[in-house]
This record gives sequence, structure tokens and C-alpha cells, in this order.
Amino acid sequence: MPILSSYKPTKSERQNNYNKPFFAIIFLFFLWGFITVMNDVLIPHLKAVFELSYFQAALIQFAFFGAFFIISLIYFITSVSIGDPISKIGYKNGIIIGLILCGIGCCLFYPAASYQRYAIFLGALFVLASGVTILQITANPYAAILGKPETAPSRLNLAQGFNSFGTTLAPIVGAILLYKVFSDGEITVDSLKMPYLIYGSLFFVLAIIIKFVKLPSFINNEKIEKGLGVLKFRHVVLGMFAIFFYVGGEVSIGSFLINFFGLETVMGMKEAEAGVFLSYYWGGAMIGRFLGSVSMSGITSTRKKYLLMALLSVLFFFVLYFITAIKIEAGTFSLQFLSFSKIWLFVVFLISNYLFFLIGGTKPSKVLTLFVGIIIVLLLVMILCNGEIAFWSAIAIGAFNSILWSNIFTLAIKDLGKYTSQASSLLVMMIVGGALIPLLQGVVADYIGIKLSFFIPVICYGYLIFYGLVGYKVKNTL
Repeated sequence: MPILSSYKPTKSERQNNYNKPFFAIIFLFFLWGFITVMNDVLIPHLKAVFELSYFQAALIQFAFFGAFFIISLIYFITSVSIGDPISKIGYKNGIIIGLILCGIGCCLFYPAASYQRYAIFLGALFVLASGVTILQITANPYAAILGKPETAPSRLNLAQGFNSFGTTLAPIVGAILLYKVFSDGEITVDSLKMPYLIYGSLFFVLAIIIKFVKLPSFINNEKIEKGLGVLKFRHVVLGMFAIFFYVGGEVSIGSFLINFFGLETVMGMKEAEAGVFLSYYWGGAMIGRFLGSVSMSGITSTRKKYLLMALLSVLFFFVLYFITAIKIEAGTFSLQFLSFSKIWLFVVFLISNYLFFLIGGTKPSKVLTLFVGIIIVLLLVMILCNGEIAFWSAIAIGAFNSILWSNIFTLAIKDLGKYTSQASSLLVMMIVGGALIPLLQGVVADYIGIKLSFFIPVICYGYLIFYGLVGYKVKNTL
């Protein structure tokens, strides 16, 4: 979920080679993507362990994405009162603080599992998400300024592609660790201890590495406007709601997919098997974001651009196909590839995604409206149909979700000048949709069932149709 920065590097800064620091930032994107999507594995796991209702299970996302709102609000208030905190402490120190908080949050899973208290798990998730929020605030604009301003959207989509690579691996690695390596297949709270200690250790190690890696130092002298003058811009206010509903809809869908796959009318899958197919959902998002990176790049030849997009789509499909074949049974590693007869619908959806990229072109509002319309159709198929068509329609949503965030964000901060930083903070706050919408869907699912509850995301994406057609247009006053 990129945050675009209005910072403009100097000529000498633009001439530097930023490949090495950018690779370090890419790994950050990968790691926080991985840990965020582990929530989708946690929800059904803790739901079974603590015998939770759908509403209670959705508190996982409420605790996680609620931290985004609270930390972003604190950051915004601090920015407009005493100045931008990151400008004062530096991007590097901000990244290190975020990594340490992530590590602490992961390690808190050990006492949570030892005491078997759901409330402690929620507290650990809040600390973890606080670290991820700080990483969002620091690493996203840092990635944007590591190079030419005109190719910033391309770099952000590339970084987001690796973020999605993390989200693709997480369900598979999580399922293997929770159900195979640290348990005998039974659902227990103790199986969470070691995986999250491993994750926490990775964050601490990366913080140490970042400490000693030479990262370029940028100083942002841009004035942060005080007050709420940015709210006079109609497209910003409507864009805040667009971010709220987009993040809420996306997170809500991912949160309940494993439960959806387990329905007898859909596929009747067990959690471990469903976790593998969740990787196809996030893998579609990964492929779409890499395509978006090329689509927004500085490649002038249309033919070369479309050819590269096609090659990347094929390449990352096989990457996804390979990693989902990885199995560990009784300590033995093996590769069990799915037959094409089981995944041909996914291939059809990927081809459709590529073609719709070509139709949408590079106009953000057009691509936004087109992709959202397709997602609404896929959601309706999930609700109204059964079996494989409902199953793969759910998974295909990931590919069309891929570039919605960057398009909404780009449209929402257009032509803001000195108000850009303030608008960015407000837009990040609206990630709170990821805390509230899953909670709402959880309540609905408890009453009418998980299948019909997906009409909640339909409503969310319905608003995005409005924003892509009308709401994005720049007007100075409401």
C-alpha cells in the first residue's frame, strides 16, 4: 500500500546509484507483506482453538488495522503541530524503529500462547501492526525518492510486487509451520509459538542489517501545512472514503476466504489445504502489481511494454505454481504439482487480467473503474454459484485488486502541492477500513452465513465505481 511522497531529490541525488538501498527496501516490503497476510491463516486457526464466532475472529483484523489508524492519527497530529517526525529522525531510523516494533509484536505471541489468552494475541497484533504502520510511513516514500520522480509509481508498484510475493508465500509457509512442522496436524495454540519467534528474529536481524547498511540521507524541507485546509479538496475527501472501502473490502475478502473454501457447497477444504490456495489469491495480486510496474514504467515502446508484461505474467505464474507445490510430510520434503485440470480457470482469469490491463491503458480512473467492475461481478459469482466456479472467482479477485490502491492514492493526491503530505497522512488513516469492514462482515456471517456475507464487500466496491467515474475529479471545494 504505497504512500506517495512529494519530496523532490536534488540533481546530485538523482545521479546516485540507488540500486543497493532499493533492494534493501524491497525486502522490507516482502517481509511486512508476509507478516500481514499471516492474519488470514491466524483467523481460522484461532477461531477453532478458542471456539470463536466470526465476529470474535474478525477482532484479529480489528486489532491489526486499528493500529494503522491510531498510529497514523498520532503521526498526523504530530506533523501538523511540531513538524514531520520522519524529517527529524530520518528515514533510516524510522525504518529501524518499525522493524523493532514488528519483532516485539511477533515475540509476544509466545506468552500469548503460553497463557492461552486471546486478548494477549490481540495486543501482540496491535504492537506488530504499529511497527508495520511505521514501515509504511517511512519505507514507501523512501522507495519513491530513490530515483527519478517520473518513475516513482513504477518503483512503488515493483516494491508492491515483492510485497505481494510475501503475501503469496505466507499462507503456504504458515500452513506448513502451523500444521506440519510444529504440530502433528491438530489445531493447537502452542503451534504458534515457534513460527512467530522465527518471524520476530527475522525482523530483529533485518533491523541490525539496516543499521549498518549505508542508506542515502534525504532531507525534506517541504512545509507541512497546519490546520485542515486539505479537506477543502473534494477529491481528497472522497478519496479518503475510497481508501476506507477498498482496504476494508480487500481485507474482509482475504480474512474469510479459508472459511469460504471450507464450505461443503464450495470445495469442502480443510484449513491446511485451503491455506495453500489462499496463495493463489495473493499470487494473482503479485502478478498484477508487477504488470502495473511495467505499465507505469518509462518504457516508451508499446510493443516492448506489452511483451514484457506478458512474459512477467507467465514467469510469476510458474513461480506461484512451483511454490504451491511444496509439501512437507513427516519431515520429508516433496513437490506435488496440481494438475492443469484443477487450475485452468485461474489461468483464464490471469489472461483476462492481462487483456484488461491493455484495455485500461495508463489512465488511473479508467483502470480503477474497469477492475472494480470486474471484482463486483466475481463477488456476485461467489455468492450465487457453487463449486469450482465460485472457488476460482474468489481467488481471481486478487489479480484485479492488485493496482487499486496505487490508482486511488494517485488520484486522491493529484494537484495538491503543499497539501500533499497532509493528505497522505489522512489517506493512510483510512486503512482503518481494514479493521471495521471485516468486523461488520463477521457479524453478518454469524447471522446469515459466510457465503451471503460477501455482499458487504460488494457494497464497498460499489463506492469505488463512483470514485473512478466521478469522485476523483479535482475540485477545490466540496
